[in-house]
Amino acid sequence: MFVRYFIKLCYFGKNYHGWQIQPHSISVQEKLQTAISTILRTSVEIVGAGRTDAGVHAMKMYAHFDFNDKLADNFTYKLNAILPNDIVIYDVLLVNNNAHARFDAVNRSYEYKIFLGRNPFLLDTTWQITNKEIDVNLMNEACKMLYKYNDFECFSKVKTDVYTFNCTITNAEWILKGNELTFYISANRFLRNMVRAIVGTLLDVGLKKTSLQEFKNIIESKDRCMAGVSVPAKGLFLTNVEYPYL
Repeated sequence: MFVRYFIKLCYFGKNYHGWQIQPHSISVQEKLQTAISTILRTSVEIVGAGRTDAGVHAMKMYAHFDFNDKLADNFTYKLNAILPNDIVIYDVLLVNNNAHARFDAVNRSYEYKIFLGRNPFLLDTTWQITNKEIDVNLMNEACKMLYKYNDFECFSKVKTDVYTFNCTITNAEWILKGNELTFYISANRFLRNMVRAIVGTLLDVGLKKTSLQEFKNIIESKDRCMAGVSVPAKGLFLTNVEYPYL
């Protein structure tokens, strides 16, 4: 009889080709799976709460794995000791055997960080742009439109195997503090590349390249070619994944 465990972790995504295991690239899932299998001396498969793209960071991520025995009290310590320094395990939690890191998540939150200007200390965690003439209020007006729709195919990666493009966005807003401009967004699920495409399109609104009516038309078009560019991955952070039982 197996026992299921949830892993609560964070990672700095610069050195990884995303969360999911790739044939010829290093991924966070691969590093974590190898470390756990090494400690437990048996092959273990890790299931994550979702996929983050290459270069994307996670402040709070969850994954689950099964094992046929109780874990040692120092398991978390051992895991952190053999993982790279850019992956950190916060906790390992015993959960119900039916709990699922991906399918049971009811809400996910992301932040996208932009620095208006130049800062060498933030090169790996922000997208730095020199144009400071951005209308944040206008972008927040556009954000309100996102609540009125569920189909976000226009912001999805074109080649994807999802069964639906429907997502329920519960929060979307821009906050400017000094030179730091941050986009906050939460939803029950996200499509591949969705947040980065939304950010790129909203920036076009803020720079007055795209009107509010045009933003509405983009959503209704369901056409990725109509939306803005996908902004760089390094400014994107998965900040929270919520479950009804955690």
